[in-house]
Amino acid sequence: MTQIKDIFRIAVAQLDPTVGDVKGNLARAREARADAARQDADLVLMTELFISGYPPEDLVLKPAFLDACLAAVESLAAETADGGPGMIVGFPRMGEDGRHNSAALLDGGRIVAIADKVDLPNYGEFDEKRVFAPGGKPKAFDFRGIRIGVPICEDIWNDAGVCEALRDDGAEILLHPNGSPYYRGKIHVRHDVVLRQVELTGLPLVFANQLGGQDELVFDGASFAYNGDKSPAFQMAQFEESVVTTTWKKRDGRWQCAEGPSSRLPDSEEADYRACVLGFRDYVNKNGFKNVVLGLSGGIDSAICAAIAVDALGEDRVRTVMMPYRYTSRESLVDAEACAKALGCHYDIVAIEEPVSGFLSALSDLFEGTDEGITEENLQSRARGTILMAISNKFGSMVVTTGNKSEMSVGYCTLYGDMNGGFNPIKDLYKMQVYALSRWRNAHVPPGGLGPTGEVIPQNIIDKAPSAELRPNQTDQDSLPPYPVLDDILEGLVEQELSVEEIVARGHDIATVHRVEHLLYIAEYKRRQSAPGVKITRKNFGRDRRYPITNRFRDRKMR
Repeated sequence: MTQIKDIFRIAVAQLDPTVGDVKGNLARAREARADAARQDADLVLMTELFISGYPPEDLVLKPAFLDACLAAVESLAAETADGGPGMIVGFPRMGEDGRHNSAALLDGGRIVAIADKVDLPNYGEFDEKRVFAPGGKPKAFDFRGIRIGVPICEDIWNDAGVCEALRDDGAEILLHPNGSPYYRGKIHVRHDVVLRQVELTGLPLVFANQLGGQDELVFDGASFAYNGDKSPAFQMAQFEESVVTTTWKKRDGRWQCAEGPSSRLPDSEEADYRACVLGFRDYVNKNGFKNVVLGLSGGIDSAICAAIAVDALGEDRVRTVMMPYRYTSRESLVDAEACAKALGCHYDIVAIEEPVSGFLSALSDLFEGTDEGITEENLQSRARGTILMAISNKFGSMVVTTGNKSEMSVGYCTLYGDMNGGFNPIKDLYKMQVYALSRWRNAHVPPGGLGPTGEVIPQNIIDKAPSAELRPNQTDQDSLPPYPVLDDILEGLVEQELSVEEIVARGHDIATVHRVEHLLYIAEYKRRQSAPGVKITRKNFGRDRRYPITNRFRDRKMR
């Protein structure tokens, strides 16, 4: 192993591990190292907890799991005796003072050193303090004549002093394994965080981020680095796996990036759509589903879900089912068929008149003397949900549920009906965002998308008033404020935690805001029973927003 003097080649492995698949993740790490060796790299930088997959959550409480992860790292370390690239690889381990989120430096056939994560996040989707112990005083590592610092994820996100401690211990460059999940605009936040640490330390910092979907989280890659003078060093692609070797040269005693990629980053609509596709694809594939099925109603939500499914899996793995009832318009039948045809996916029609009539007949004596209303409407939705679950059971297809965040917020959805399903790719998209991404998809095919070019969501679906079609001439605005109004109120209540007074000051009617707040709170029990879905906003329902179901608080402080 040659000592590094003036040129340091760092391979950043931006890959898609699977939580719990220790053997598979080890194989991916080996492949990455072989790829880096072909690129003449000195060191391979893997992402946070790569061997276990991230986040492993309570898996790290199982001693057998920790043993398997350690055995994998030791096996990988032994292979570095061949004189090829060293590695920095993340894994969970049991130390003398508890379990740690760690990164090991592997070189010369052994584990040279181990860094433990110091600053454990405990907010939003992160819950690390309940399973990990914080690391001690950070120390720099010697690697082939270079002093490197390895802060792990949260260690750079706050002013915990980790990077400064590493600099004071002689670090010449900071190599930073990450598991930073996507939300809209997150990439700019990351750059600001890194620039802050570069400014504090004067050291270059390489930010290596995981790729792939894990339940509702999507890791978007987009690894990057800054030089010690705060100039951009390199930028890797977002939403794409790769192992890229960057070349660093020592100039005036400081490491400076001389060669690395400069990838284009997508705009917000493209990024949101690609996050939905990646999260959906990985959920289906990592959980072993061969295909999916969804109800295609002729509306915007099911249409964009069908497009995401085809882009993620290909047309042969997507089955759509139109389930008309007496209130289903001819327009919806035409639009649903046109959407399925444009996407090239399988399309069936299963009428629900008979099952709904059967339910009504069975309940006729019990319901005698009552007025027809929402109960009868929900029977239609639940009949459709039962049909989709029957198809799922018969053919092994995962049911895709298609409700958007606006509907989920105010309970405009039916338990055991349209909420049936294993995964929802648009769960964290408000209605107006659904429209925006539908227009974007009609004009673009995402990189790596398996769907066709051209208009895949018929324009009439985008143009017409949205309706559940559960009664004659129904539209969503019969029950809800116009979606631009509703979405802005929800943005204030959910994303920003604003008071009613502050939301009214934005130009909204106080009675409408009070009503939306009330609907938001009383729908919590539905959301607790909903399928997981891709996180797109800063506050998705689930990990990020944990409100009680039993909750009598209402904001009534207006004067």
